[in-house]
Amino acid sequence: GSVSYLFNRKGVVIVPKGELTEDDLMLAVLEAGAEEINDHGDSFEVVSEPTDLVAVRTALQNAGIDYDSAESPLVPTMFVPVDEEAARKVLKLVDVLEDCDDVQEIYTNADISDEVMALIDE
Repeated sequence: GSVSYLFNRKGVVIVPKGELTEDDLMLAVLEAGAEEINDHGDSFEVVSEPTDLVAVRTALQNAGIDYDSAESPLVPTMFVPVDEEAARKVLKLVDVLEDCDDVQEIYTNADISDEVMALIDE
């Protein structure tokens, strides 16, 4: 809990793009309490307060829009960009933590760019 101030619990719904536009999605969820919509390439991420998560899901269903997942994770208040060396260390730490039976969930505010990730995957 020593770094919990760096995270806020949010409602997050992942919606596959398909032929859906950001404007159509915004019209469907804005009045339900959606705070922002993030474009992640092949999907959209709809962020809301956790108390509005059910309303956002219901608005999507009423609009006939399918979604992949709906959760209330901890979301970083700010991201920290990392270089290749730091990214390797962060990913190694995450792997070690995932192997620990006592760890239930892992959250990070490390921002690993696509370029850095490509260097790591080589």
